[in-house]
Amino acid sequence: MARRTLLRVGVSAVLVLTSTAVLRPAAAQAVPGNSVVTWDGYAQQAIWDVAQQQPNEQARSFAMVHGAVYDAVNAIAGTPYRPYLVAPVADGTESADAAVAAAAYQMLVSLFPSQQTRLLAQYDAALAAIADGPSKPSGVAVGEQAAAAMIAARENDGAFGTQTWVTGTQPGQWRPTPPTFASAGAWTGHVRPFLMPDAAMFRTSGPPALTSRAYAKDFNEVKKIGGATSMVRTPDQTEAAIWWHDRRLTEWEIKRQVAVGQGLNTLQAARMFAMVDMTEADALIACYAEKEYWSFWRPVTAVQLGDADGNPATTGDPTWMPLLVTPPFPDYTSGHTCFTSASMATLAYFYHRDDIAFSAYSPAANATRHFRSFSQALAEVVEARIWGGIHFRSADNQGVRIGLSVFAYMIAGNAFKPRK
Repeated sequence: MARRTLLRVGVSAVLVLTSTAVLRPAAAQAVPGNSVVTWDGYAQQAIWDVAQQQPNEQARSFAMVHGAVYDAVNAIAGTPYRPYLVAPVADGTESADAAVAAAAYQMLVSLFPSQQTRLLAQYDAALAAIADGPSKPSGVAVGEQAAAAMIAARENDGAFGTQTWVTGTQPGQWRPTPPTFASAGAWTGHVRPFLMPDAAMFRTSGPPALTSRAYAKDFNEVKKIGGATSMVRTPDQTEAAIWWHDRRLTEWEIKRQVAVGQGLNTLQAARMFAMVDMTEADALIACYAEKEYWSFWRPVTAVQLGDADGNPATTGDPTWMPLLVTPPFPDYTSGHTCFTSASMATLAYFYHRDDIAFSAYSPAANATRHFRSFSQALAEVVEARIWGGIHFRSADNQGVRIGLSVFAYMIAGNAFKPRK
């Protein structure tokens, strides 16, 4: 079943699928009945709403929170699945909700000490809602042990290092892009992965040669449909490009919505969030290692300097600008398709089906997009990065490959598997 699901997700990723957009106000609130989902919402508030971490930073933070939550809940349930780091001693009488709150709270305070006052208020409210008795403090103790193990494991993991992107001046070489001309996030490919042993283990063959027909095809496609003033991009494609580019990642809402819609209990939700978030984080780490290795220029640079790339099938336009603001790092591979292929494949694997409908609201697009399946969402993000003018198709497709490779490595590993 897992192989069929993976094949379906992988094959569907190359299809151009559409979705229907409607408007809906944003809503971020606690979800009664599932403390894992509730604390994921609190994590989003700390990680994005307050700290404004960027996607490469967000992935690590969420993975740390949910890895600790999973180990705590799994231990209380009798360790039916292999732990990620530890299985604190538990006899099953501990409060799982107290353990979730303690693990998540301790992780978030360790990541964002300046937010302690607000986080403590959320933590105290969560504990107050749990009936008094020995199960509450014993659950807290399990959660604190799981968080302590994660904090120790991620110490000096390479996050927020001093690495910088190499700036080039020759055709094909990356350089900072207008309008911000920023450079950031180079440390990401040097972070110690959560699941895989080496960030470069899924190295690709690289972007097409500048003089190749494949490159000319990629170039002319993004130039035509991804420009700020494109006459061929539809309103729906424009909305999709903006929706997927929102730094308040819609995938957070998708995971919570599906968890609630599928009626996950605390253990199931803890396992699902940990699997998805760690696979996403490792996919981004692998992606950024690719970005550093190939250091390939972005479409805005390529199109503006198109007459100097040595390819007679490309024509430069020094005034061309993309629909979206180009992120401050190289093109190849696409971080979003690495991330989304990892998440959608893991969700399909976890639920043993692809055809689960979901939607999510993006404040940036002021719209909600609806999808019939995980593979449909993955297919759209591949196109959306081209519609936005910030990635070549080769970067998107190879990003999908990396995400699916990391997913396959995750399901072949020991963590999260049922214990025999």
